[in-house]
Amino acid sequence: MACPREEYEALERLLVGPDGVRSADSRGREKPEEPCPVRTCFQRDVDRITHSKAFRRLRDKTQVFLRPEGDHYRTRLTHTLEVTRLARTVARALHLNEDLAEAIGLGHDLGHTPFGHAGERALRELKGSFFHYEQSLRVVDRLEKDGAGLNLCYETRMGILNHTYGAPDDTREATVARLCDRIAYINHDLDDALRAGILRPEDIPARITEACGDRTSARINSFVTDLISGSAGGEIRMTEPMAEVFDFFHNYMYDAVYRNPTAKREESKVLGLLGSIYDRYLRYPEELPELYRRLAREDGLEQAVCDYIAGMTDSYALQLYSRLFIPAAWTG
Repeated sequence: MACPREEYEALERLLVGPDGVRSADSRGREKPEEPCPVRTCFQRDVDRITHSKAFRRLRDKTQVFLRPEGDHYRTRLTHTLEVTRLARTVARALHLNEDLAEAIGLGHDLGHTPFGHAGERALRELKGSFFHYEQSLRVVDRLEKDGAGLNLCYETRMGILNHTYGAPDDTREATVARLCDRIAYINHDLDDALRAGILRPEDIPARITEACGDRTSARINSFVTDLISGSAGGEIRMTEPMAEVFDFFHNYMYDAVYRNPTAKREESKVLGLLGSIYDRYLRYPEELPELYRRLAREDGLEQAVCDYIAGMTDSYALQLYSRLFIPAAWTG
């Protein structure tokens, strides 16, 4: 009986074109392992990420709006799933490796902090250097599996690391995931801003609605289909007219939403909350969980405290702050 993995690797030679990465050609893992008899190496990465603790915690991490009231706002998990679906769609259309694009999409935000980018900025100020894309790589390399890491393939790891700014030697699957991340977040953040009442439909510039449509699904479809057609020559890119619209849309979101005082009025509290927790564990490292005490010995205390805080969900950070700093009589 043929090995299912080998059968699929043979099928990849037909489905994955010369611009894609076939799993049999992967540069492999830092720690060599026996291949799975059923799954390709990239399919195995997908499973390792989706079964990780960091992936599960994404369900209670803010995307843009801090602790929004309502059932339909995006979280870091729903954002991740939207990115992954878009990445697979584009990868399939361009005859790239869907499983690699999926693994990168699923893993790209594992290092995000509680309270969205406000938490990232807070940790950067506290520690001096913190970027969620570097932390995402640290999660899969160092923090998961009680410090053993997930031992992912090189291509998955580099796609995760470079998902924000890209790198000259990125695989095309990594570039697809990076661009689908941008397509997803500006569109769903606009949808959430409308839901929150920060924007009204009539506030959306005509240049965006005329080029992409007046619904979230239409706008996403416009960008994705253009990305596919613009990438027909091998380079992963939108056509020039749509790229200009996208850049205009992106800048509009920064001006109207990401820097909007209404959306960000709670951000000043995030630094105080995370800063108090950060200082507490620098003073009392013996109170850290066992994994982070070990990391403090091996990687330094500031790094270990940063790892612990970055991995927290919004709810856990609030509960921990309450337990550490608010008298029980005030919370009962």
